[in-house]
Amino acid sequence: MPLVLVVEWVDLDNPRLPLHAPALSLQPLASSKPISMSTPSSAPSEWRRTHTCGELRSEHIGQEVRINGWVDSRRDHGGIYFLDVRDRYGLTQIVIDEAVVGEVKVGPEFVLAVHGKVAAREGGNANKKLETGDVEIVANRVEVLSTSKTPPFEVIDDLDTAIETRLRYRYIDLRRRPMMNNIAHRARFTSAMRRAFDDLGFLEIETPVLNRATPEGARDYLVPSRVHPGQFYALPQSPQIFKQLLMCSGMDRYYQVARCFRDEDLRADRQPEFTQLDMEMSFVEEEDVFTVWEKVLVRTFKEAMQIDVPTPFPRMRWSEAMERFGLDKPDTRFGMELVSADEWALQSEFSVFKSVVEDGGRVMGIVVAGGRDGISRGQLKPLEKRAKEFGAKGLAWWKPGLEGGAAGPLARWCEGEQGERLKERMGATDEDLLLFCADSRDVTWRVLGELRLHLARQLELIPEGHWDFLWVTHFPMFERDEEAGRWTSSHHPFTAPEDWELAGDPAEMDSRAYDLVLNGWELGSGSVRIHRGDVQQKVFGLLGIDEAQQQQKFGFFLEALSYGTPPHAGFAVGIDRLVALTLGLDNIRDVIPFPKTTSAADLMCAAPSAVEPVQLEDVHIQLRPGVGAKPAAAE
Repeated sequence: MPLVLVVEWVDLDNPRLPLHAPALSLQPLASSKPISMSTPSSAPSEWRRTHTCGELRSEHIGQEVRINGWVDSRRDHGGIYFLDVRDRYGLTQIVIDEAVVGEVKVGPEFVLAVHGKVAAREGGNANKKLETGDVEIVANRVEVLSTSKTPPFEVIDDLDTAIETRLRYRYIDLRRRPMMNNIAHRARFTSAMRRAFDDLGFLEIETPVLNRATPEGARDYLVPSRVHPGQFYALPQSPQIFKQLLMCSGMDRYYQVARCFRDEDLRADRQPEFTQLDMEMSFVEEEDVFTVWEKVLVRTFKEAMQIDVPTPFPRMRWSEAMERFGLDKPDTRFGMELVSADEWALQSEFSVFKSVVEDGGRVMGIVVAGGRDGISRGQLKPLEKRAKEFGAKGLAWWKPGLEGGAAGPLARWCEGEQGERLKERMGATDEDLLLFCADSRDVTWRVLGELRLHLARQLELIPEGHWDFLWVTHFPMFERDEEAGRWTSSHHPFTAPEDWELAGDPAEMDSRAYDLVLNGWELGSGSVRIHRGDVQQKVFGLLGIDEAQQQQKFGFFLEALSYGTPPHAGFAVGIDRLVALTLGLDNIRDVIPFPKTTSAADLMCAAPSAVEPVQLEDVHIQLRPGVGAKPAAAE
């Protein structure tokens, strides 16, 4: 009987509803060379691929091949039917112009095995946008390896659908080319970093995931013990103590791609579980760590992105970064730095500014070049609102060179010599806009630092294609928690002080901690560690951890320090954040295969979830009435 190829839509959930792409239904049409479409053979060798969907080129023309992949699209060109089949390597066009046997339907996201001969695309039909665009496969057999329900969204590059839907069906979202490229880029980056550390003599060593809870840092994720009733493990926030113990053990160069967990409020660059590349070295100081990481990152950027990164990276003390940029992760790709106007304020007649400085606060400003005409009064209102969101009581501004006189709340205090002195101090001209904040030191830094970034984005001052690394060093040793009435560690309690005697006011002590910043993003943190037990105990004491608590929580570590510990230092880079930044992404979620939402929920697996009562009994836990009734992922 003759066979004909008929194109029809198929929805396996509801056959009456149309799909965004049709299925191929095969019916009789006369032909001397039928194409077979069938379900797969039980013999794997008959359907397994000889090439990937991104592999075929002109040199393969004339070869019999088999490819496996997903149906991406179909086209009907007047009796000749085309299928695009894709896998993670690329996409290949399939030509079906013969009769077929059977009646197998092919729909979107069906998984196929295509058998056929590679042919050149003729008549100027080559697709130069595809690496496989010079060839196609003329199919003589197509097997359906797996069918698909109607996808919840199209597998296309430019997808405009709710992130909740994408996360609910993450396994489909990951089929999209941008997501595949992100994950492949991440793999290349991590692999290149591993090779670099291996070649520098580091040992990759795994550290425990189940450990004891610590009193510092973010909240721990706790794991109840079945065999030790009422006791808990904690998932690691970092491998910190264990990598220091490895230094005590003589493993003088350690690294690890470590999975870490922190139960904290989430945002675009935070996830409850994340990955960092962690390292530690013995018999070193800061510059040794900097040199190693610069070598690793230069090699990684070259191998993974073909980008040459200049070294050495600049160094800047924390105090200088805050004074110039208002933030401890400054974006140095553009200017508009903060300038102190304290001295001017003390000599001015503007009582608001003067009293702030006299009370120990700061008056600082930024100069928006060309802002006199480039930023209107209407545009200044949102800036004032934004400043208040960052903690300011208000935002003072001055346009010194407007025709007919200056403008702004500061204008009356900036007449004549006073105004000239302020312009000179700020490095401003009559064409500029000057913005000021007067408040406590920390508020002034934060407000102007955030406004600087906001204005740079708004005015498009940030150049593209720059990779500005910066080491920020000598962070404060301690921070005051006024609510708890005690000191806390700015980094962690194992960070060495700049003054090993720890003499003086804790508020004035600097540490030997350092961060690596790239384009205004903190990539990671590290420090020279405390290798002396007496200093470690003194730091614990300043943090309000008494001797009994020290022994209870850190006794094993303090004992290790008493058995000959070398001077050591380390660092860790957040893989998720670094990879997202190199791809120009604002959210690390798009470089993590299976991320959580901002409420730490997994929409795909519906986790966290309730467990069976017997499971709670096994770990000796009883819930309060009403707790856990509603799954977090359903909220």
